[in-house]
Amino acid sequence: MKNNKVILIGSGVLLFLLSGGISYTVFGFFQSKEPAVVTPTPTENNGRTILTTSGPKDQECSINGAYFTKQERQVWESRRPLIAMIENHQDSRPQSGLSKADVVYEVVAEGGITRFMAVFYCRAAAGNLEKYDIGPVRSARTYFLDWASEYGDYPLYTHVGGAGQCDDPTVHEDAKALCQIGQYGWKDKGSRCDLDQFALPYSICRREYERTGKDVATEHTMYCDTYALWQEAETRGLTNETKKTGDDWDKEFHAWLFKEDAQPDQRGEVADISFSFWKNQSDYDVNWQYDQEENLYRRLNDDEKHIDFKTKEQLTAKTIVVLSMAERSGVDEHKHLLYETIGDGQALVFQDGQVEEANWEKDSRTSRTRFFNVSGKEISFNRGQIWMEIVPAGNKIKY
Repeated sequence: MKNNKVILIGSGVLLFLLSGGISYTVFGFFQSKEPAVVTPTPTENNGRTILTTSGPKDQECSINGAYFTKQERQVWESRRPLIAMIENHQDSRPQSGLSKADVVYEVVAEGGITRFMAVFYCRAAAGNLEKYDIGPVRSARTYFLDWASEYGDYPLYTHVGGAGQCDDPTVHEDAKALCQIGQYGWKDKGSRCDLDQFALPYSICRREYERTGKDVATEHTMYCDTYALWQEAETRGLTNETKKTGDDWDKEFHAWLFKEDAQPDQRGEVADISFSFWKNQSDYDVNWQYDQEENLYRRLNDDEKHIDFKTKEQLTAKTIVVLSMAERSGVDEHKHLLYETIGDGQALVFQDGQVEEANWEKDSRTSRTRFFNVSGKEISFNRGQIWMEIVPAGNKIKY
């Protein structure tokens, strides 16, 4: 018989332990030591090169552990990770491109409305034939910058404006995302990784008012082109080899640990995960439903299947991590939010139809958020797309 459980993050029942060895990769960028030797087979469309991939998928992605071809690895190793702010307002759905991200972060951006930060690197390496493939793209928030900083000294950060210039007295000092982008050197010569739509041409990001067939406000209509964004980065000299004098980012990057899927007879029955971010905001309630045969989770938002507009398919994940973080709301007249992203806290890791209680740790803005079981051992994730769900501390997670 299945037992439905409701837990408050912070209770202490360890349901199962995962195993895995320590894995590191040089962060310049996520390159394996074995050189890529297979030349991609390109096709041309709209002036862009698209890979026709073939051969074995035996090249591990250091961001989410999934396997790809050598052709794809050759492409992603020449780039820096591309990170995009994608909104989740009810009028923005269905979004485009989330299914192509390696990792997706979700947290409230304002008024109980969540926003996504999607990390594109390996899954998007083959390219696509269509332009303006991600969106709707929205504005920057300071806590997203903390997570983006885990993906390089100058991650390619795509957004439409953001909260707070340095001289804006109406924005809380800690919430001034635009100010912080400048302070981090993301706008400096030689490291201009900030891809604010306001500084990009129409050929890279544009408004598409009729994209989804719904009548929506202007703020829900900005879409960007991943292929063109990586090209723009290259014109700025931002590739996998870009370094700025004095930087110490030749240190090893700590990749998460990865493992193979559990065998069918070892998979659990934790089949229905649900939680809210804010009370009385059911439009943003999340439900993940486990498919034991496929060993993945299918996403619902507001009790409806969450679809990627580009693929017309329901969003899925191999691993879901629910992080509990202290939230401060209404810190200024704009009612900006802040989260304690640096430090440690509690989490739940869902994979293989099972759940494991964990602790998350992040030592600094630029360090990796890592996850440990109650015995202090770092947790290994299943290979494939990973979703990080950040909820206010104390929220109930039902499963």
